[in-house]
Amino acid sequence: MTEHKSVLEVDQLSFYYGDKKALTNISMSYLSNQVTALIGPSGCGKSTLLRCFNRMNDLVGDINIEGRILLDGQDIYDSNSDIISLRRRVGMVFQKPNPFPLSIYENVIYGLRIAGVNNKTVLDETVERSLKGAALWEEVKDRLKDSAYQLSGGQMQRLCIARAIAVNPEIILMDEPASALDPIATAKIEELIFELKKDFTVLIVTHNMQQASRVADKTAFLFMGELIEYDETTKIFTNPSHPKTEDYITGRFG
Repeated sequence: MTEHKSVLEVDQLSFYYGDKKALTNISMSYLSNQVTALIGPSGCGKSTLLRCFNRMNDLVGDINIEGRILLDGQDIYDSNSDIISLRRRVGMVFQKPNPFPLSIYENVIYGLRIAGVNNKTVLDETVERSLKGAALWEEVKDRLKDSAYQLSGGQMQRLCIARAIAVNPEIILMDEPASALDPIATAKIEELIFELKKDFTVLIVTHNMQQASRVADKTAFLFMGELIEYDETTKIFTNPSHPKTEDYITGRFG
């Protein structure tokens, strides 16, 4: 049985885009080798929170943060924090598959190339390991030199997951990873998330509550930038503590 330790701690986090407060005083921790789902209506701060964890929000410009986010005990917003190293440790998979205009092979090892890794044996082994980890190897092993753009949408998304896991991150962030996919491709992504937690900690933003109930160990409900409830997924969906959570999951609003 895997022993779950806290890998990511959010301590009284508030986040601002300019003068607009997007997150208010959020505190929560995420455990290793678990899947945590962030749910809530559009505009409630789910994606903003997710993007705080690898500092993707820094790219927006006029932002301000209060509180701390600790990765293995180190504040990722500390002035000495290495953002490139952070993004290697905390990988991201976006809503729409975004492969690079390169071969399947080169997509997977993109992060290693940037890091200066050129050993062919290492690269070949990484491609096979990552594509197997993303449940894509059997479908593409004979066409690694083909353009990634020749893949289906679902395959592209799994390729993006392979690219994320190639650099051995500790955490994988997924922002609505199946929302652009058909039901069959979505089912494959959900199966994959279940497998990924053996090796990684996974945080997923999803509008799909059935998906959250299927894949997540814990679920957090956000509303208007506040964390309303955070608990075991089964409890959130069967016996929530907060009336707002119950209203949301029963479809009374959102």
